[in-house]
Amino acid sequence: MSFKLSYKNTNISLQKIVYVAQNFKNIYSWGLLITLAIVWGSSFILMKRGLVVFDHLELAQLRMAIAWLSLLPFVWRHLFSIDKKHLLPIIIVSLFGNGIPAFLFSKAQTQIDSSFAGILNALVPIFTFVIGVLIFKNSVKKIQVFGIITGLIGAVSLMTYGGLVMQNSHYSWYVIGATLCYAISLNTIKYALQELSALKIAGLAFFVVGPLCLGGLAFSDFLEKMQKNDGGPEALFYIFLLSTIGTSIALVLFNQLVKQTSAIFASSVTYLIPVVAIFWGVVDGEPITFWHFLSMAVIIVGILLVNKSKID
Repeated sequence: MSFKLSYKNTNISLQKIVYVAQNFKNIYSWGLLITLAIVWGSSFILMKRGLVVFDHLELAQLRMAIAWLSLLPFVWRHLFSIDKKHLLPIIIVSLFGNGIPAFLFSKAQTQIDSSFAGILNALVPIFTFVIGVLIFKNSVKKIQVFGIITGLIGAVSLMTYGGLVMQNSHYSWYVIGATLCYAISLNTIKYALQELSALKIAGLAFFVVGPLCLGGLAFSDFLEKMQKNDGGPEALFYIFLLSTIGTSIALVLFNQLVKQTSAIFASSVTYLIPVVAIFWGVVDGEPITFWHFLSMAVIIVGILLVNKSKID
C-alpha cells in the first residue's frame, strides 16, 4: 500500500512539474512576443528619424552593416562549419528576412507615415499562413480563407482611406512586399533551420547582406553627410539603435520564438506592433484618423480568423 501511495504521489509531482514548466514556457513565449512588439513597433519612428539626414539606400545599408558587425563576434567561429543543407535556407532568410525588407521599408517611409507602415506590417501572419499552405502544404479551412480575404480588405481600406496622399499611395506596396518577404523567411526558419540556434540563424544570415551593404556605403555620400550635416550624428544614433536593438538582437529573440512555438504564433507579434507604431506616430504629431483604427481592426479580425485553428 505504501509503495502505491508513494508511486501515486510521485506521479502527481511529475504532473505538477510538467504543468509548471509548460506555464513557464508559455509566459516566456508571450514575454518575447510583447518585447518584440515594443522593439519593432518603435523601429518605424527610428527609420523616420534616420531619413531626416540619410536617403533610403544609405539607411538600409547602414542598418544591415551595423547589424552584421554587432553579431559578427558571436558567430564568426561558426562560419566555416555550416552544414551544406543549411546554406540555401540561410541565404533565403538573409535576403527575405533581412536585406530586401530593409530596403523596402526605408523606401516606403520616404513618403508614408511610420504609424501607417506599422499597421500594414500586421499583414505578416496572413502571408505566413498563405506561404505555409502553398509551399509547405499545410491544411486549410474555409474560415481561414475568409480570414485572408478579411485581412486584405482591411489593407485595401487602409491604403485607400487611411489618410495617404493618393499620388503616394503606391508606396504602401513596398511595405506589403516586405511583409511577404518576412512570411517567406518565417516559414523557412520553422521548416528548414530548426537544428540551428536562434543566434546562429540571425548571425549567419547577415553574412550574406552585411558585407555587401558595408561595401555599398563606400560609394555613397554617407561620410560627407556626417561631416556637413549637424544632425548627422543624431540620425546615425537612431540608426544604430534600429540596427542593434531593433534588428540584430530582436532577430535573435524572434528566431528563438519561431523555433519554440510556431511560425503563425511568432508572426502574431504584428498584432501588437501597430499599437506601438501608432503611439509613436501620435507622439510625433502624425495624423491618426478613424480609418486607421477601423482598417487595423479589420486586419486583426482577419488575422484572428486565420489563426482560428493554429497551423504549425
